[in-house]
Amino acid sequence: MAEIHLIGRAASPGLAIGPVTMLTAAVVVRRAASDDPAQEAAALRAAIEGARAEIAEQIKTIQGEVADILEFQVAMLEDDALADAAYEVISEGITAHHAWRLALDVEIAGYRAAEDEYFRARAADIVDIRDRVLAHLSGVDTVARITGGSIVAADDITPSAFLAADWSHGGAIALAGGSPSSHVAMLARARGAPMVVGLGPLSWNGQPPALALVDGDAGSVIFDPEPETRRRFEQRMAAANAALAAAESARLAPAYTADGRRIAVLLNIAAPEDLAGLDPAICDGIGLVRTEFLFETSLGLPDEDTQYAVYRRILDWAQGRPVTIRTLDAGGDKPIKGLTIDGESNPFLGLRGIRLSLARPEVFRVQLRALSRAAVHGVLKVMLPMIAVPGELDRAGVMLDAEFAALRAEGTACARPPLGIMIEVPAAALCAEDFDAAFYSIGSNDLTQYTMAAARDIGSVADLNDAGHPAVLALIARTVEAARKRDVEVSLCGDAAADTRLTKALLATGLTSLSVAPVAVARLKAAIAKVGS
Repeated sequence: MAEIHLIGRAASPGLAIGPVTMLTAAVVVRRAASDDPAQEAAALRAAIEGARAEIAEQIKTIQGEVADILEFQVAMLEDDALADAAYEVISEGITAHHAWRLALDVEIAGYRAAEDEYFRARAADIVDIRDRVLAHLSGVDTVARITGGSIVAADDITPSAFLAADWSHGGAIALAGGSPSSHVAMLARARGAPMVVGLGPLSWNGQPPALALVDGDAGSVIFDPEPETRRRFEQRMAAANAALAAAESARLAPAYTADGRRIAVLLNIAAPEDLAGLDPAICDGIGLVRTEFLFETSLGLPDEDTQYAVYRRILDWAQGRPVTIRTLDAGGDKPIKGLTIDGESNPFLGLRGIRLSLARPEVFRVQLRALSRAAVHGVLKVMLPMIAVPGELDRAGVMLDAEFAALRAEGTACARPPLGIMIEVPAAALCAEDFDAAFYSIGSNDLTQYTMAAARDIGSVADLNDAGHPAVLALIARTVEAARKRDVEVSLCGDAAADTRLTKALLATGLTSLSVAPVAVARLKAAIAKVGS
């Protein structure tokens, strides 16, 4: 078979080579337990509850991003509307198995046809939900099993199939469809599994490929490579692995450019579990703690004590290093049941970030109290997302002062943490000097999106979403200059910080502090060491 080159979209970086595993949908035929629609409806209800309970048990053993993904599935299964269409056709004499498949296939088709890529990316989760319930109905496990080290080729892959595989022995994912913003793509990046999506139809004329080379950096896949192609690719992998090994050995050392400039390398985390097994010496502190995980559970909004305990745990890990905790950044592509607004025509330009917090002061005040209590246990800084005008910072500051004063009056140990802002709206970057902020943190993801008017998860305009564009770099430089004039700290915590192709350009703006996911620390420090040489 001649080698086949396919170009898609990079979803998780890295290089991989391995045997191809073709994933196909498992089809289980179930015989109805009874001709009675009431019994079939009861069987479906039991299967839905069984699937929900199964996921809930999984959640108890994990935290962070994986738990958030599974919480999404729990929330879907708890939504009675999801099964309404199935119960309706069951009442007409259709079996529970076929009714559920029919109803969910319509739902899946709707997600796949959505204009917004965020919703299209959730289609794999609905497939997962469909198959979990079918498995409980039939008593047969339908989760696809993936051999470690293999290249998974499929139209798409569900979170369950991904989580059932062992990615510690290599392997990668090559999808005809899929999305860089899907839950599986998030998992792949966290596990270090290269992933390419959007390759188009994977048709082999009856003879599937035996071997594949996956370039998760460039977004390309080669099936059944010629011997010379494979040899060159293996040389690239060997060089990349050697560079990574060298970088890993130096990740506990401070970061310096080749000309001697000290650069602070901080961590971005989504939950305390992201710090498990990490030596605090790998970083100069934590530049971003996303607090959305506390609010994305089926247990309702977190109370003050719950939040305080989590914030203190993170500060204890940092051992005196500064920790920047971002207040709730809900809205946009992060809806939270019971808190965010449903049906906004443009949620990215709507009530999100600080706007939502100020609109829901009863929720915001609880978070500010918990943060003030935690501040006595380390060097805590509080960051406000989606700030556009100084008045938003001022209003938040007044609320923080009031909660701090109330805690002191109660005799509760507390401290007033410094209040800084995320620079992710161009208006804030252009007028950064006008904000009485204790520090600035540049969120390159949204700053790029809003500057270029192009979302990174919409394929047709993804090439415009370039954090290295001169306009974006000019806004970053302007923010750095405003921080210098006001004599306050400034860092960058968006995905651009981990893109080593941009390291030189970012440091050229005057930045001396970058914040990245723990997995990116070694590569970033290695890239910093080459700047100025």
